[in-house]
Amino acid sequence: NTAEGTPIYGMPILNVDLAKNAIICNYDLNPGYAGVDNPLYTKPGVIMMLGNAEETVQELIDKATAPAGENVAEKTENHPNLAELLQNAKKVIIIPGYGMALAQAQQKVRQLADKLEKNGAVVDFAIHPVAGRMPGHMNVLLAEADVPYEKLRGMDEINDEFGDCDLAIVIGANDVINPAANTAEGTPIYGMPILNVDLAKNAIICNYDLNPGYAGVDNPLYTKPGVIMMLGNAEETVQTLIDYLQ
Repeated sequence: NTAEGTPIYGMPILNVDLAKNAIICNYDLNPGYAGVDNPLYTKPGVIMMLGNAEETVQELIDKATAPAGENVAEKTENHPNLAELLQNAKKVIIIPGYGMALAQAQQKVRQLADKLEKNGAVVDFAIHPVAGRMPGHMNVLLAEADVPYEKLRGMDEINDEFGDCDLAIVIGANDVINPAANTAEGTPIYGMPILNVDLAKNAIICNYDLNPGYAGVDNPLYTKPGVIMMLGNAEETVQTLIDYLQ
């Protein structure tokens, strides 16, 4: 309806965008055959479920037939092995960002860390020096949530450990984990040191949407195979992760 000059401009479409709620089971976030980005993918409230359609539709069937009162994940591009991934991780690195501050989710993040540790995982927090909107922003918020100081580890100290960690969990961070900083010449983040989330064996990213961060540079982690995107308010998506560990 709006993208003049593209192959689909003026083509009649099904008005999915007018539905009260929508779940989209697609293999990935790439554009369709016409090569035109779909704004539905980042519309608030739309639930993206990525992967093979047979698996994601089975997941919908499982949720629809779950016993009353059983927790179900919402606003998540879900993954059939998410619970197993959380339960089996023995080394976890949590990466907080400005989105955690906006959602005031630091208490939930502490609860998540406690659950993971109770399950046998070693949990550390990777703190990027410019995460948030002021120096030490993440440290202050996590200290408010009583996260032990020794678990708040600086980028230089922890960056070499991402390759050995079973699971990296990002809470509202984008630019500080964006591997485009290593390749996207001419962008505001090119050459900026980043946290090496892309080297982790598995990653869960709890971000409000799929939009680029403050620097306006697309993050290739969002479409990297095996990365689980959980979209929406961080307090809610982190609670979903906590529920998977109960």
